[in-house]
Amino acid sequence: MYKIKDLYDLNETIAAKLFDGVEYPWEVLANIGDFIIELGKTLPKDKFDHPQEDIWIAKDVTIAKTATLNGPLIIDEGTEVRPGAFIRGKVIVGKDCVVGNSTELKNVVLFNTVQVPHYNYVGDSILGTHSHMGAGSITSNVKSDKTLVVVKDGEEKIETGLKKFGAMLGDYVEVGCGSVLNPGTVIGRNVNIYPLSSVRGVVKANSIYKKQGEIVEKR
Repeated sequence: MYKIKDLYDLNETIAAKLFDGVEYPWEVLANIGDFIIELGKTLPKDKFDHPQEDIWIAKDVTIAKTATLNGPLIIDEGTEVRPGAFIRGKVIVGKDCVVGNSTELKNVVLFNTVQVPHYNYVGDSILGTHSHMGAGSITSNVKSDKTLVVVKDGEEKIETGLKKFGAMLGDYVEVGCGSVLNPGTVIGRNVNIYPLSSVRGVVKANSIYKKQGEIVEKR
């Protein structure tokens, strides 16, 4: 089962300390909001604006007038927030990211250089550096029967104790357009997901996900 060290370069996020002492990345989901408030108080005022309570935005961030931003929220340097984006709160956006038109974020960490540029929903999830979600791809964060999420990797199963848990994307993951990442999905580093995929469970690093049961190793 993939652990934090297997998925993420912690040098590529302002939230590195959020992961201290934690084994699996989904264990931090409940702590994102409180972490933002404490980290925000320490951010340098010459680099970050503090336009309202529990919101800190780097001075060079570009934000469209029609975007909606709710705290707790930190947006790091060089990022673009496009028209119609909806940030619901408990969100950390890294450096040089794109939060696109009609994209919704809730209780997530985006590492540096992540792109969620077109009609994406990302909730209760963590996206590693240089990961990209194609147009219309989403993280589904609640099971249809409302039971607690279990992460499954073959015969191995981990009870997370979480009702809301979207997806953990490792560094350099490419998700094809129109794909659904089902609750408890964990995707290893350097993976490509075919468009229109329905993904669940653990996807091995350095692979191509064509469909359920057809995952091939990259050459």
